[in-house]
Amino acid sequence: MAYWACARLEPHRERLALHCLEASGFTTYFPRIRDQCVRNGRKIERRPPLFPGYAFVLIHLQWHAARWSVGVLNLIMNGDAPAHVADSIIAEIRGRERGGLVELPRREKFRTGEVVRVTHGPFADHVGLFAGMRPRQRVEILLQLLGGEQRVTLAKKDIEVVR
Repeated sequence: MAYWACARLEPHRERLALHCLEASGFTTYFPRIRDQCVRNGRKIERRPPLFPGYAFVLIHLQWHAARWSVGVLNLIMNGDAPAHVADSIIAEIRGRERGGLVELPRREKFRTGEVVRVTHGPFADHVGLFAGMRPRQRVEILLQLLGGEQRVTLAKKDIEVVR
């Protein structure tokens, strides 16, 4: 009975690992996402992996050949055998593909100067203005506190747009 397993691949050798697995008769699935960034004022489309360093491998009988294939560090194990990845998970990921690339849900983007409300924490229910993004999913907002405007950094999940 065939099942999907997850292989951890060597860094920067993913293409080689996938080639060797397929040459050994394994079916592989290495989902990629569409990512756009701006470099030197130009929009560039990148196609990074959805799960960097990991690929799905369809195991029919023997998993040892996949484990010792070139470019594979190991298989994600559940005791003495590879952990099974449910077919429904693979189908869900493939169902999100458009043109061979996985489309992730759009993130809610805030615009500078937009009115936001704090939903959690010590400033809950305060209303302020969105001032910008910070690293690690943090945001800066301007709140009216202590008789003036104060810049406060909060988790992105703790604010919502006031409509």
